[in-house]
Order: sequence, then structure tokens, then C-alpha cells
Amino acid sequence: MELTMSHWLYAIVTLVVILTMVFRKGVVLPTLLGTFLVAWIYKGSIITGFTAVFNANLTAAKELFSIFLIITFMVALLHALKDLGADQQMIAPVQKIMTNGHVAFLVLVGITFVISLFFWPTPAVPLIGALLIPAAVRVGLPVMGAAMVVALAGQGMALASDYVIQVAPTLSASAAGVETAAVADKALILSLITGAFAIGLAYLMIRQQIRKPNDPKNLEALKQLPGQEDAEVVSTSEKWKKFFAVLVPLAMLGVMIFMVYTKFEGGRSGGFEGGDGAALIGGVAVILLAFASLAFGKVKALDRISEHIVSGFVFAFKAMGPVIPIAGFFFLGSSDFSGSILSLGEATPPAFLFDLVAAGQNAIPESAVLTAFGILVIGIITGLDGSGFSGLPLTGSLSGALANGGLDPSTLAAIGQMGSIWTGGGTIVAWSSLVAVAGFCGVSAIDLARKNFIPVILGLIVSTLIALWIW
Repeated sequence: MELTMSHWLYAIVTLVVILTMVFRKGVVLPTLLGTFLVAWIYKGSIITGFTAVFNANLTAAKELFSIFLIITFMVALLHALKDLGADQQMIAPVQKIMTNGHVAFLVLVGITFVISLFFWPTPAVPLIGALLIPAAVRVGLPVMGAAMVVALAGQGMALASDYVIQVAPTLSASAAGVETAAVADKALILSLITGAFAIGLAYLMIRQQIRKPNDPKNLEALKQLPGQEDAEVVSTSEKWKKFFAVLVPLAMLGVMIFMVYTKFEGGRSGGFEGGDGAALIGGVAVILLAFASLAFGKVKALDRISEHIVSGFVFAFKAMGPVIPIAGFFFLGSSDFSGSILSLGEATPPAFLFDLVAAGQNAIPESAVLTAFGILVIGIITGLDGSGFSGLPLTGSLSGALANGGLDPSTLAAIGQMGSIWTGGGTIVAWSSLVAVAGFCGVSAIDLARKNFIPVILGLIVSTLIALWIW
């Protein structure tokens, strides 16, 4: 298709955003101005520019609010458990396994990967954030290190392969015109390679920061986590403390068992995963919050539960608020959202980001190496919208079109899937589901994305080279 001035302007702003992130500066200002300018030029109306800035932020808020909401409820629950003194008792058994920060790192990798593989990372993050991350930080793992490993193992390694639920390989294979199993098997291998390299590099980056289990700084770091701040603990019955220390983990375990049951009982199309799984966990957290507040005091519960929910909302928006305008700009690049942002009504919405990628496909020379890395780069670019899955039809179709005698389309489709999901699934863009990981760890989503950037990019390069070698 013919690129317009607004397309080129969108490309320039995207480049500015990437360069700004590389130089470790905030990107809210360029995305706000970029949204305004692109909308103004596209419609030729400065009024549209003004309304588009608001609409983009509103659209992003709607799309991300489910993540904000589950963070709110889980943080509120943690505050209620702290009122009872049940929080420390709840993680005591986990600490027996996590003897030090190095072991905690490995435990987080394994558990995050397994849970995310079956249910996607969205439901996995609140489970791990509530039960495992505090225990890991208590024995010396840095908070940022915990955030990195959860993002890389869940949003990256597990989601990029999507080997159990197989939504991603199905999208890639359908567009490439190959069997789903071929893409799924290769995607699993490539994702494990990328993950092993990225997680290994992340460990080397934080290894010197891992403290001894008895270091007093561990308790200071623990206060950084939501729900772990100093709170007024009123004398309550010892039985309630023990009761909720057992009830909350059992309730979460029950949710996992139910999700496993529905997954295998309902087949590939059934089960509670993704958004449904997050909603189930969020609902369970709300009821647990209500009961914990009542245990704190029947009369006090009427006010206390409101205070906890307000604290949860304040934390979620304070930590994640800057992500909304950034997401708004990249949502403008997708035809799924640009229509409502630009107030186009029934008119065909533009797809600035995907149009730019499609226009550049012809620039990829006929070389196996260049084709593979070209598909990888296209996948990374399409992942900038923060979805990870929305670019798979494009990378899949390009894989089918660009495959030659030296490269199988299923290999290219798996490579493109790696680029798209490792980027947009929630490892190196702050406006994706990475906000959930950052929220439960009490760190900046933008800082977390920067920390993950080099390990992920190098991991993708290594896995692409290995794909060229073995296939």
C-alpha cells in the first residue's frame, strides 16, 4: 500500500521512543506529542489531534484496566493478611525451600514457567506475586531480579511457545499455510533456547546483588513489595492468623486445580486461561479480602476493607499510570484501536504500524540469514503494540511468502512468533502485561523493560542463529 505522511510521522515517533528508552529517559512526553501529531496530520484537523490524545489514553486505560484491577485486589488482600499477621506465617513453608537468593531464583523460574505454560502468565503473576516473590526477596533475591525472572520465564519463555494452549502456533501456522504441530514444536525449542540464554544472562546481571538470607537489607527490600509495608497490626486471635495463612494458599491451589481440570476436561478450546483465569483469581481474592477484613473485626471491617481497596488502587495507578499514554500511542498504530481513537465511525481504520512493516517486506533480500532476521525484526516491531499475538498473522503470512528452498515456512513462522511475543507478550515493552509483573514487585515497568532488553534481544539472536543451523 502507499504510505502517507502520517505513516512516516508514526515511524519517526516510534524511532524517537525507542532511542529515548535506549538512553534511559522517560517516553511519556514523546508518545503524547506523537499521538497528537499523527492524528492531526492523518485527519488534517487539529481538533482531531486534541481528541485523539484523550481517546488514546482512554482506550489504553480500558485495555489495561483488568491488570490494574487484579493488582488492586491482590494488594488489598495482602494488606488485610498483614493486619492479621498471617502474611509472614503464610510464606514460612516456602522459605524452607528457598534457602537463599540463588535457589529462590531457580524456584521462581521453574514455577513461573510451568504455571504460565498451562494458563498463560496473566493468572500466574498474582499467584506468584502473592506467595513466592515475598519469600524470594526475604532470602536475598533483589526485587528487580525477581521481577526479571518472572517476566522472562512467564511472559517470555512460556507464552512465546504457547505449547499447551496453542493459540499462538495456530495463528502463525494458519497464516503460513503449514501444520500447527510443526510451528508449535519449533517454537517450543526456540523459546526454551531464548529463555535459557536470557534468564542465564539476567542471573549474571544480578548475581552480585543477591544478599545473604540473614542480611537486614532483605527486610528493607521486602517493604518495597505491595502489601508488605509497615501496617498497624491489631491483636487478633491466633487461630485466625493460622486459619488465613492456610486458607489463602489452599484457595489459590484450588483455583489452579480447577483450571487444570477445566483445561483437560474441555480440550483445547475449554478451560479457564488468560483473562478468564485472571478474573477467577481476582474474584477469589475479593472474597478472601472480605473474610479477612471480617476476621480483623466485624465493625472495623466496614471501613477497613475500603481503606485496603483504596490503597490497592493508589498503588496500581501510581506505579503503572505512566504506561497508559505510552500504550495509547502504540494502540494508535493498530487498526483494532485506531478507528475509535481517531473517531472514524464506520470508515476503514488505518494500521500505521502494520502498514509500515508490510511496506518494508520487499526490502528483505533473498538470503536465508537475512530473511530469518528480517522476519525476527518484523516480529519485534509488530510486538511494539504490547499484544504479542496481533502480529502473528502478519509474520506467518510473510513466512509463507518469503520461504525458499533453504528455509521452511514453519521455521520462519516460529522465528517471527518469537520476535512478536517475546516483545509484546510482556518482557521488553512497558505498556504490555509487563505492568502486572512490575506492579506485584513494586518496581517501575519502564525500568524493568530496560533491564530485560539486552538479555531478550541477545537471546532472540542466539535462537535465530540456532534455528538456521539445525533447520
